[in-house]
Amino acid sequence: MESRLDQLRGSGRAKRHNARTIAALTGNPGCNRRAVLDAAGIDKQRLAEHIGFPGSFGQSRFALSRGNAFEAMLKADDCAVLREVLAADAALDYQDLAADTLSDRHEQTVKTLADARSALIDHPLLTLDVAGQTVYLEPDLIAYAHHGRLQVVEIKSFAIVDGQADSAKVSAAAVQAAVYVLALRDLLERLGQDPSTVSHEVVLVCPADFSFSPTAVVLDVRKQLSTLRRQLSRLASVTDLIDALPAGLTFDLALDPEELVTALGHVAARYAPECLSACELSVYCRNEASGSTAALGRTVREALGGIDSVDEVLALADGSREPAEDQAEAAAMLRAALRLRTEALS
Repeated sequence: MESRLDQLRGSGRAKRHNARTIAALTGNPGCNRRAVLDAAGIDKQRLAEHIGFPGSFGQSRFALSRGNAFEAMLKADDCAVLREVLAADAALDYQDLAADTLSDRHEQTVKTLADARSALIDHPLLTLDVAGQTVYLEPDLIAYAHHGRLQVVEIKSFAIVDGQADSAKVSAAAVQAAVYVLALRDLLERLGQDPSTVSHEVVLVCPADFSFSPTAVVLDVRKQLSTLRRQLSRLASVTDLIDALPAGLTFDLALDPEELVTALGHVAARYAPECLSACELSVYCRNEASGSTAALGRTVREALGGIDSVDEVLALADGSREPAEDQAEAAAMLRAALRLRTEALS
C-alpha cells in the first residue's frame, strides 16, 4: 500500500496533515478525490496552481500578527492572564514543553501527561494516525481543570462581540479542537489511562469586543468527535478506492497540466460551494462541476437526487423531457416550482 501511495504522489515529498487539514476532512466526507489525494500526501495547493486553478487560502499577515500577539499576551508571565480567564488556581504548576525537535517535544508531552501534575501544559505535541501516517498536532494549550479532567484550550484571534462570534469560525475552531481531544484520548489509552479523563468540553479563548481583553467560552465537541471518527475510519479504508484506480496512475507534479487533469478525472469528486473555504483544489472542482446540480449546493443536489445536469432539470421542469421512474417525484416538484415562478412573474 505504501508503494502505491508513493506512486500516486510521484516525485514530490508527502505533505503531512495538521489539525486544520484533518478538521477540513469533515466538511465533505463523501469526496473520493480528497480522500485519495490526502491519503497519498499530495500537495493539493501546488497541484491546483500547476493545472491553472489556484485558490486563495490562509490567514492574512495582519491576522497572523494579531493572533500571535494575542497568544503571547495570554501566555506571558507563566500564563498569568490566561489563568485569570480560565479561573485556574494560581498555585498550580505551569510547564512549557518547548524543545528543539518534534520527538523531544512528544516525549516530554507523554511524560507530563503520564505524571498528570501540571495545571497548564504549553507547547504540547500529540500524534494521531491518519491513513497510516503519523500526524503531529500542536494544541495551543492543555489544562488540568474541573476536578482533574483534561481540557483542550484553543486560542483564536477573531472577536466575540456582545457574546456572539462568526458561526463559521466558531464551528471551524470546534472541529480543530475536537482533533486535539481525539489525539489526547488516543494517547491516554496508549498509556493505560482512562481516555474519558479528557473532557468533551473545550475552552475557546478570543478577544472580546475588538479589544485585546480575552474572554472564554466552553464548546461541547461530542458531535464533531463522532464525525471525525467516521471520516478517519473512512480514510483508513481508502485502500479500496486506490485499488480501483488504473494501474500506473500518478499525480506527479512533474507531469504536464493536461496529464494531471486527465489523472484527476479518474477519481470522483463531490463538489459543493462550501468546498471553496476548505479545499485547495475546490476552484478546479467548481469549474469541472459547471452545469451540474452539484455546483448549486448540497441542498439542491440532494433534493434532485439522480438528476445531475442543470439542462436536464430545466427540461424536466418545462415538460420537454419525460422523467425516468426514479425521477418522477423530482420532476413533479420542478414543474410545480416553474408554475409558481411563472405565476409570480406574470
